[in-house]
Amino acid sequence: MEHLSLANPVFATYAIAAGIMLLKGVAMSWLTVVRMMGENAGFRNPEDAKKTQLNPKPHDSQLTPNEKVERIRRIQMNDLENLPYFFVAGLIYVTTAPPLWLAQVVFYGYVVTRGLHFWAYMTAQIHDVRAMLWTPGSLAIVFMAGASVWAGVGAAF
Repeated sequence: MEHLSLANPVFATYAIAAGIMLLKGVAMSWLTVVRMMGENAGFRNPEDAKKTQLNPKPHDSQLTPNEKVERIRRIQMNDLENLPYFFVAGLIYVTTAPPLWLAQVVFYGYVVTRGLHFWAYMTAQIHDVRAMLWTPGSLAIVFMAGASVWAGVGAAF
């Protein structure tokens, strides 16, 4: 368990990167709400288009999909498809006792690529650009998983 302590600089690096990714993931929900309120559209549930203090003039078009809101939702779905793998792979990778410099490259590199991917998605860059920015993060997860399997096999046999 000594690997999973903030006294371990590799785990501290993971904690920083994972914390940033958690905050980014949670921020997407808030960004969705802000965008829905700003557009006064993109609501998903019929009860959301009822008159309330926050929705004093409801109308049926509030339930119509809104591209600006849907873009945020797609970004959030992309995070939900990718971040859990990072959290798990990164935590297991910490237990392999990698060199600090390598862990920093992998963890912080992942954070940077996710930030750039977010920018590309928000600014409606073409798929090729988004894929170019998504791929290094995905490869970081593959690397961590592979290194963890390798270390596990070495320890088990």
